[in-house]
Amino acid sequence: MPIKIHNTLSRHKEEFKPINEGRVGIYVCGPTVYGHSHIGHAKSYVSFDVIVRYLRYIGYKVLYVQNITDVGHLTDDADEGEDKIQKQSRIDKVHPMEIVQKYTQSYFEDMDALEVQRPDISPTASGHIIEQIEIVKELLTKGFAYEVNGSVYFDVSKFSEYGKLSGRSVEELIAGARVDVSPEKHHPADFALWKKAEPGHIMQWESPWGKGYPGWHLECSAMSTKYLGQPFDIHGGGLENQFPHHECEIAQSEAATGKPFVRYWIHNNMVTVNGQKMGKSLGNVINLKDAFKKYNPLVVRFFILQSHYRSTLDFSDEALQGAEKGLEKLYNTVRNIKEEFPKAKGEETNIDFDGFKGKFLEAMDDDFNTPQAIAVLFDFSREINANLAEGKMTAADLQKAHQLFKELGGIILGIIPETFQTEAKDSIESDLVNLILELRAEIRSQKLWQLSDKIRDGLSKIGITVEDKKDGVSWKRK
Repeated sequence: MPIKIHNTLSRHKEEFKPINEGRVGIYVCGPTVYGHSHIGHAKSYVSFDVIVRYLRYIGYKVLYVQNITDVGHLTDDADEGEDKIQKQSRIDKVHPMEIVQKYTQSYFEDMDALEVQRPDISPTASGHIIEQIEIVKELLTKGFAYEVNGSVYFDVSKFSEYGKLSGRSVEELIAGARVDVSPEKHHPADFALWKKAEPGHIMQWESPWGKGYPGWHLECSAMSTKYLGQPFDIHGGGLENQFPHHECEIAQSEAATGKPFVRYWIHNNMVTVNGQKMGKSLGNVINLKDAFKKYNPLVVRFFILQSHYRSTLDFSDEALQGAEKGLEKLYNTVRNIKEEFPKAKGEETNIDFDGFKGKFLEAMDDDFNTPQAIAVLFDFSREINANLAEGKMTAADLQKAHQLFKELGGIILGIIPETFQTEAKDSIESDLVNLILELRAEIRSQKLWQLSDKIRDGLSKIGITVEDKKDGVSWKRK
């Protein structure tokens, strides 16, 4: 079945048709690296990681570009205030690039922990100043921009389609603009392409308009089109970036080239904490490094994927604890399958492996519906456990089940990592439990029932359930 994507630009689901058959170019707005990553970053990048994983799984050759914003992102997310990185460097009394290096490394550490695969290209804004200057020059030549006192602004009144992504008209934007808008602008809704560097501004470059630095919006246009061309297939990012960031990207990119910018726009929704919007002003921002002290990163990943990428995600300890229990159930099934391999002797079952896989892929084809896909995975898990409990599964069935968990839960969702699927750790644990049960069997043969029960109860306390059956003893994790 074809993939259907909810395209923010058209506001409805569309069949996905890449520009070049068999290939997909995707650009996702990366982090502004002035602090440690938080749960909002995790929702965004886990969501897009699964999208990229799935496109690759079904056969597309994907070029995934995700930038690092290391200059030009101002404190009010528009054209006013201080550069976020320069501000942090002033607070920490270190060079801005030291801030950039520190938090870029921190970001990738957190993403690695979440099993988020690295982008194919991770360009930095500061590494593409020349490309950005060239776009500004082109916009000035074509009359879409104007220069004032060393700064260059985009004239939104010259671009008739400004607002098509967010659904806002230029008139509405001008009417709703703040009173303290820069007097340099011709219109309150105009946005900066290049900003003049004030005295003492550390991050600055030479340009035809004097020393300055690029506007935040310009950076993504330059980096995305450099590596993916124009137009390209998919542009992703957080819903909070739909306006003004992505709206401005469209305007400057299409005005400069006269060609469409992006075919499909994908926006993931935001995170709340205990029902409240997450924000620094509320003091409820949860850094991933703090979250990982309480929860395994894969529990956080699983928790995120239980919610559709376009839905709001509410972070709470209760929700994470529920996710932890749910993920452990899936892990137990995978462990049970592996432990049954050496003793499999049942007859072939009638488990509809292809049917479960089909339902999973159908959910993913429908705008990457991970909650529904996970529900299918749990249905499959219950079916497998029921057959394992009755001793029905052959080695061939077990291999099919193991492979399906590896593909659907591992390759696509990334919640069953390759390290989990290796035999070493589980093999040692299984050997130890089996050794204990052999000793228990000897104790039972001597009719030392109290000691036998003590061993069984002790194993139960650490999560191992022992079942005494007529044909022998079996065990499983709770």
